[in-house]
Amino acid sequence: MTRNIQVVMLTVYENTNIIFNALSSGASGYLLKQSTPEQIIEAIRDVHAGGSPMTSHIDRKVVASFQKIDSPAKDYEKLSLREKQVLDWLAQGHTYHEIASTLWVTYATVHTHIRHIYEKLHVRSRYEATSVHQQQVDKLKETTS
Repeated sequence: MTRNIQVVMLTVYENTNIIFNALSSGASGYLLKQSTPEQIIEAIRDVHAGGSPMTSHIDRKVVASFQKIDSPAKDYEKLSLREKQVLDWLAQGHTYHEIASTLWVTYATVHTHIRHIYEKLHVRSRYEATSVHQQQVDKLKETTS
């Protein structure tokens, strides 16, 4: 006899990556710990009936993520030439100090460019920013070959 186990995450984490990892790993729903007992009971009933319960705040994050699926290319185009140069050096593994020295600017200027890059690309880490950059470089190589 096999049982069909359904999992509803109940957590304090609102990070989009954590939400998607939980859902792609098989969670049927995702609630925040601030949910009331009534909401949790309703979520259990909902998942038992085949639904995927989520708090409205989590729903909004999921919808926003789907709306931005093709936006990295659009966001990348918003970068200035200098920001693309800084990002290219960053993707090559250079430190902020090395980038500043190479581009003849101050460390603070590089830091400001990086902050603007993160804002424009809607990323929070060097890895995410350089991943978007590499995707754009790869697309450019494909179109020119």
